[in-house]
Amino acid sequence: MRKKHISPDSALGLVSTLSFPAIVGTADMMLKSAEVILVGYEKIGSGHCTAIVRGNIADVRLAVEEGAKMAAQIGQLHTKLVIPRPMPNLEVVFPIGSRLIELAQQQRGYSRLSNRSIGLIETRGFPAMVGAADMMLKSADVQLASYETIGSGLCTAIIRGTVANVAVAIEAGMAEAERIGELNSVMIIPRLLEDLEHTLPVANYWLDEQDKQQPLPNFAKKQRTPSRRKLVALPELEKVPVNFNNSSKVELKAELENRKQEKKPLPMEIIEPQTEDD
Repeated sequence: MRKKHISPDSALGLVSTLSFPAIVGTADMMLKSAEVILVGYEKIGSGHCTAIVRGNIADVRLAVEEGAKMAAQIGQLHTKLVIPRPMPNLEVVFPIGSRLIELAQQQRGYSRLSNRSIGLIETRGFPAMVGAADMMLKSADVQLASYETIGSGLCTAIIRGTVANVAVAIEAGMAEAERIGELNSVMIIPRLLEDLEHTLPVANYWLDEQDKQQPLPNFAKKQRTPSRRKLVALPELEKVPVNFNNSSKVELKAELENRKQEKKPLPMEIIEPQTEDD
């Protein structure tokens, strides 16, 4: 996180919009236009979202004006406010303290999706958002980072990836969202500042805990491999000696000669006896 020095004459700036993608774009504009710190967001329902920044009075005023101008250009601006030198009691009660973002980042951990472009699609209705997210993942090499709900049926799917892949995915997601339901708002931010990176929602799966990374789960059906047949050892046959008399020897030799002439296989039980001359 960037370290900024905040003088005693600090101020708070708040800009409220009517959609979550609009507030992310507004916060990005405020951070890039002045030396301010993004404390976080406040979502109060019915689609109302507020970005809160703090810094020197002049920087906060400039950031709020630029952020409000950006939100008004896309038709999502609701209200704006600058509070010079807020009282300590105000910072304790409301989520506007400068240390809140640092504590939240320490608890959340490091995200494997950092340093990537971001795309946001907001729909009115959960099915439209899920369908748009599915189409975005199928159309380009992007990752679904998280989703956000802000009331009044507004849902936002957040994807990460390269600028080109995010742009392609957003185009496909917009068409799918309009086919299923109602598309409300869209935002693409090519380069995220570190302060904005730390405040965006990220699914728990993408957070590294104790430097342990796990691959994405494979939901495809596993093909069963046929198991090999095990060979079974047969018991050894017991050798039994056979005694032949002279008459049996003559009959056995005649039988062997006949089978040789007829080319028939010899039976397994017939064993040529050894003579005394052998």
